[in-house]
Amino acid sequence: MSNISYYTEEGLQNLKDELNHLRDVERPKASQAIADARDKGDLSENAEYDAAKEAQGLLELKISKLEEVVANARLIDESQLDTTKVLVLSTVKLKNQQNGMEMSYTLVSESEADLKAGKISVTSPIGKGLLGKEVGDVAEIEVPNGKLKFDILEISRE
Repeated sequence: MSNISYYTEEGLQNLKDELNHLRDVERPKASQAIADARDKGDLSENAEYDAAKEAQGLLELKISKLEEVVANARLIDESQLDTTKVLVLSTVKLKNQQNGMEMSYTLVSESEADLKAGKISVTSPIGKGLLGKEVGDVAEIEVPNGKLKFDILEISRE
């Protein structure tokens, strides 16, 4: 069963770059580590060889998972997005009703989320609570510490 995820052009390129790095740089390093350990003698008592084989297995698993993510990735056509509602790639200006603080977040896919850069995942509690809202709406969002209320002040695209 495929698990389709949606990405910006930048996010998808980052995934592809990481996959290429794992294949082109890390995979040969893992093979070399196994060869170096093999050259050290008896494999039945060679902890370095066992560790190198285990590291290679983990690397191959990571490559396999990333290949599946890239294969199921879809680019978001920003020109087709509704700008009146909060959707993926919307930049939303919010006002916290409890403390009056204003903030701005861009909703992105889970793998592109970076809170320091103001990018939150659409699958996060706040992201889910903002989806579909329009300017003037109040978003009531359940978070682990209770409930937050945000006024939706502005919606734009990157």
